[in-house]
Amino acid sequence: MSIKVHGYAMSTCTARVLLCLSEKGLEYEVVPVDVANGAHKQQPYLSLNPFGQIPAFEDGDVKIFESRAISKYLARKYKDTGIDLLGSSSLTVSTIVDTWMEVESHQFNSPMQAIIRQMIVNPIFGIATDEKIIETELEKLGKVLDVYEERLSKCKYLGGDFYSLADLHHIPYLVYFMRTPKSSVITSRPHVSAWWNDISSRPATVKVAETMKV
Repeated sequence: MSIKVHGYAMSTCTARVLLCLSEKGLEYEVVPVDVANGAHKQQPYLSLNPFGQIPAFEDGDVKIFESRAISKYLARKYKDTGIDLLGSSSLTVSTIVDTWMEVESHQFNSPMQAIIRQMIVNPIFGIATDEKIIETELEKLGKVLDVYEERLSKCKYLGGDFYSLADLHHIPYLVYFMRTPKSSVITSRPHVSAWWNDISSRPATVKVAETMKV
C-alpha cells in the first residue's frame, strides 16, 4: 500500500489526515508511532518529520508533514476521487475555502488547542487543570464562533454551500471539545450547532471519531 500515515489515533493532527483520506475513499495504512517513549523525537521518524511532530505522511516517493499541508496535497492529487474538498471549479470559490482554512489555523486553533490541553490532555498526564486559562481561552473562542455564527447564517458550510477542507480541518478538536462540559459554547449558537451536527454525522467523521478514545 503506497499511502502511509505515521501517527497515532488520539492525535488531532493525525485525525485531520485520516478524515481527508476517508472522505476521498482512499486506501491507507496507519503506522503507529510510539510517542509515549519518544519515538517521534528519534530516527528513523525524524527523517520523515524533522520537527519530531505527528503525523508524517508517505505516498509512494512523496514524503511530507504538517497535517493541513497533507490534506491539501490529497485534495489536489486525488481531486477526481470522491468529493471536491477545495472548490476547484472556481478561483473565487477556492479562494473562499482557502480563506476559511486560514481562519481555522490562525483564529480557531489556538484557543481550542489551549482548552483541550487543559481539559483533556493535562489530566491524562496528572497535570492540574488551570481554570483561569480555560476561561480566558473560552472567551477568545466565543468571539471566533460569533464570526462563524454570522457566516453560517448565510451559507451551510464555511466555504459556501458545499463541504470542504475549511470544515474538515475543524473536526478533530471539536470531537474532543464536544465531550467536555463546555460544549454549550457550540450548541448555544444555532447555526454553528447545525453546522457541527451536519459535519459530525458524516460517515468519515463517525469512522475517525470512533478511534479518538481518551
